[in-house]
Amino acid sequence: WPDDDITKADFIGYYLEIADYILPHLKDRPMVFTRYPDGIYGKSFYQKNIPEYAPDWLKTWDIYSDEGACTRYILINDVKSLVWAANQGSIELHPWLSRVNALDYPDFAIFDLDPMGNTDFEDARKIALAIKNLLDIEGILGYPKISGATGIQVYVPIVAKYSYEEVRMFVKFFCKVIEKTFPDITTTERKISKRGGKLYLDYLQNAKGKTIIAPYSPRPKKGATISCPVTWEELENGAKPEMFTIKNMLGRLKQRGDLFEGVLKNKQHIEKWLQ
Repeated sequence: WPDDDITKADFIGYYLEIADYILPHLKDRPMVFTRYPDGIYGKSFYQKNIPEYAPDWLKTWDIYSDEGACTRYILINDVKSLVWAANQGSIELHPWLSRVNALDYPDFAIFDLDPMGNTDFEDARKIALAIKNLLDIEGILGYPKISGATGIQVYVPIVAKYSYEEVRMFVKFFCKVIEKTFPDITTTERKISKRGGKLYLDYLQNAKGKTIIAPYSPRPKKGATISCPVTWEELENGAKPEMFTIKNMLGRLKQRGDLFEGVLKNKQHIEKWLQ
């Protein structure tokens, strides 16, 4: 991040400092990396397959497509693996929604709120709070995370026994309610050309093989913003992406702890909404 005087060494140091907080959210999840070998203004690319030059000690997991093609995903289960990824310029870490011991069964559902041309972060904040009200009515725990860019994700931790299709239908149900309540600013339309610049309620993100930006992962944005878990109160009080950066994240974690700890522990049943 040349504009912010943040070097690659600073970036690697950041992951070392927050390893205890981020690793539980990455453990045993196939990883996809967005790599920026020359910094945030250089060329970038996604990486799923482990590169040939990777060290032998990196843990991997082979996943086969329906056509029989094999992808060797890297697992980031320890500090040295995290540092290796950082040293590859992996600014963004994207874990699967499920772990390798239950690949077909995600252990959280995601409401992914993605503003388009005529909507912005403030609209995402408004809709996230509306989703909270819906979840509260139904007695469901949800945990908000500012994406570090323009969007917000709301995680609903669930027991890892529901198929991706079931989880997707669960999220779709609530997204359709939101779409009917806020038709002027939200849409579940899949085609970008038909969204009219509205905020996209991306329930389709709940699919096998899809990934989501990890909590505490930096973003390749000026200011070095972080994909940061927040409290509902912070969101109500106007929290914004630029408030959470590489430079202040460690202090925040030491003060507040991992606000996404509940995503790992408070697993919920969703049968009621699948009938």
